[in-house]
Amino acid sequence: MRTSDFDYHLPPELIAQTPLEPRDASRLLVLRRNAGRIEHRRFADLARYLPPGCVLVLNRSRVIPARLYGRRQDTGRPVELLLLRRESPGLWQALGKPGRRLRPGATLLLTPPDYANTPPTAADNYAATPPAAADHPAAANRPTVAAEILSVHPDGIRTVRLSSETGIDHLGQVPLPPYIHQPLSDPERYQTVYAQQPGSVAAPTAGLHFTPRLLENLRQTGIATAFVTLHVGLDTFRPVQDDNPAAHHIHTEYYELPPETAALLTQAKRDGRPIIAVGTTSVRTLEQIGRDRAAAGLTPDAPIAPASGQADLFILPGHHFRLVDGIITNFHLPRSTLLMLVSAFAGRPQILNAYRAAIAQRYRFYSFGDATLLY
Repeated sequence: MRTSDFDYHLPPELIAQTPLEPRDASRLLVLRRNAGRIEHRRFADLARYLPPGCVLVLNRSRVIPARLYGRRQDTGRPVELLLLRRESPGLWQALGKPGRRLRPGATLLLTPPDYANTPPTAADNYAATPPAAADHPAAANRPTVAAEILSVHPDGIRTVRLSSETGIDHLGQVPLPPYIHQPLSDPERYQTVYAQQPGSVAAPTAGLHFTPRLLENLRQTGIATAFVTLHVGLDTFRPVQDDNPAAHHIHTEYYELPPETAALLTQAKRDGRPIIAVGTTSVRTLEQIGRDRAAAGLTPDAPIAPASGQADLFILPGHHFRLVDGIITNFHLPRSTLLMLVSAFAGRPQILNAYRAAIAQRYRFYSFGDATLLY
């Protein structure tokens, strides 16, 4: 198995730049993995294609305004931080630009984006205070948050201490993936309608297709919904560089399985009702729990207990799926860990064949694109 085995060519114009309205107007490619049959449907009609009585598991993580702008305190040069994970109050793992200049000991003054990008003037005294032109539109919101670079890790991640977390919601921006080049007029459109727990730096995008009305319609047809939390982190942005995928190091991400979801999944397994994971983040949460249960010697019919911790599971072809019976997910980038995950579930040849069919049918790809149902 090589990373190049998970490559495919996507015409750039098929990368969705904006979300559709309403959310469930997207298309849905249904892949029946056992029959090898592909159907082209609409997401709004999802209930017709889900197995009767199944349980949908959705990730309720909320995207935080993790992209922060500012200036170095000593030179006034513009800088950028992308918060990745909160280690403790005020202490974060982050990426920074320009990376070569953000060494341990550097102090950054965080500012509103338009303020941070204003060219410095000779009158600015950066060593004492951040730039503060009285006529600047952001002058009323002068920065009060400083960020100190504590350490730089071999993978380029920095440990950063924030002087305060108050006001970050106003200073930061929700980070969009690098392949989206159009600004988002409504930041809530990059959140699921059921997002509750702040902590992700990217949306669990399979959930973006759901509307409150669609969720209610699913419940009325006897399809249960349950929630987990997995905070999306660095690996959303990191391509697989090694030619051997197994050599790729995947970072941990915090997950939580609440008691009510654990009880519902336990009953579903006892009743023989399929569990359908909405998004690869939900897959990873459930399969992390499944792996940990197996490692503890628990049998498949043992009750599923509430759990939380750091998910470190990297799902590659050959993985034995213990809890997940189906997946709703978007189309994924070539050579990505997520494409490898869905290939592990449905088989690499079938997935690549489905992607070729989607390209031929001019589906929209990636975060704001169309969806697949693998079952």
